[in-house]
Amino acid sequence: MFTGIVEELGEVTAVETLDDACRFRLRGPVVTQGAKHGDSIAVNGVCLTVVEHEGDEFTADVMAETLNRSSLGALKAGSRVNLERPMAVGERLGGHIVQGHVDGTGEILERKPSENWEIVKISLPADLTRYVVEKGSITVDGISLTVVDAGPDHFTVSLIPTTLDLTTLGHKQPGDPVNLEVDVIAKYVERMLGDRVQGAGR
Repeated sequence: MFTGIVEELGEVTAVETLDDACRFRLRGPVVTQGAKHGDSIAVNGVCLTVVEHEGDEFTADVMAETLNRSSLGALKAGSRVNLERPMAVGERLGGHIVQGHVDGTGEILERKPSENWEIVKISLPADLTRYVVEKGSITVDGISLTVVDAGPDHFTVSLIPTTLDLTTLGHKQPGDPVNLEVDVIAKYVERMLGDRVQGAGR
């Protein structure tokens, strides 16, 4: 489990295209500290498994399913990525519960800078709109954010200077894809309420 608090802005150093997958080599001096084979690291919000680790770089395999459901397929050598290690038991939950299981992708639609923050408008797939509410939590490229406005096909978030400086959202422009993970609690509530409604109908 992750929290959506990005630990560092890493970099893709190499991409190897396989028949039905990709192998990424990524640099992250912070997240590779103590890393070992089989550990999990979130890359732009996608939970990946460390295959190899050497120095401040690690390698992860990305299957076709993940490439199809996330924006990782657009990464190339030199791309910047948000990196986070799983939350350790007993630590503070600084963001919200993030699984690293991307629900879909959105697209940066608009950026509105102001003196102390920036409003970013992001498209929202139709099948995810019911999980996104004003002042609720959403994960964008692995970043735990609060929804400012929830529209029928989009939502907005307000980014402070720290987020702009230390994550990929400080560099992405309109048209760029982002990974989205909605609040898992909302999905559980929907399932439980759905079962109750069906049970009442029977």
